[in-house]
Amino acid sequence: MADRTEKHGFAKQAYDKIQSKYDVAQAQEALKWISEMIDEQFDTSGDMDNVYQQLRDGRKLCQLMNTIVPNSIPKINSGENNFKLMENISRFGQAARTYGLSDSETFQTVDLYEKMNLHQVIICLFALGRKTQKQGIRGLGPKESEKNERNFSPETRIQGNTVISTQYGYNKGATQSGIVFGNSRHM
Repeated sequence: MADRTEKHGFAKQAYDKIQSKYDVAQAQEALKWISEMIDEQFDTSGDMDNVYQQLRDGRKLCQLMNTIVPNSIPKINSGENNFKLMENISRFGQAARTYGLSDSETFQTVDLYEKMNLHQVIICLFALGRKTQKQGIRGLGPKESEKNERNFSPETRIQGNTVISTQYGYNKGATQSGIVFGNSRHM
């Protein structure tokens, strides 16, 4: 199988830019979280090659999703058939979207399987970890914020309309008069 990570020209620049966003410490934290959640010991170092080797087949991701939502992925493929392993990754992505992750928080199968964008895989794991905290399950990363809707009375709204904010440009009568940029043009 050809190594699709070898790029040239503009494609190499784009690939390098994506890979430069990868954070080893975040990846290590994500792998440790997966290890604890699925109760399986494995190498949790955050370097790209290890993350790729641990998650490439999608089994650990499927087990993680089944730990969070029991039976969300009823069949986890095993073996070394590439299409079956890619199907595991795809099923994880579908289950994550069903759980509440947005499309921008998930990743495409090739991002992981072909080691194209492991940064997006880690973003997905952190987003999933945030969502699990709302369910009372041990999560990953900061807790997701909750809606804080406020209802103001009509009197309060009217009072708010009478206040002149400094965002509207009022600044104690300051003007730009007298400001000179550079020398005048001599002819």
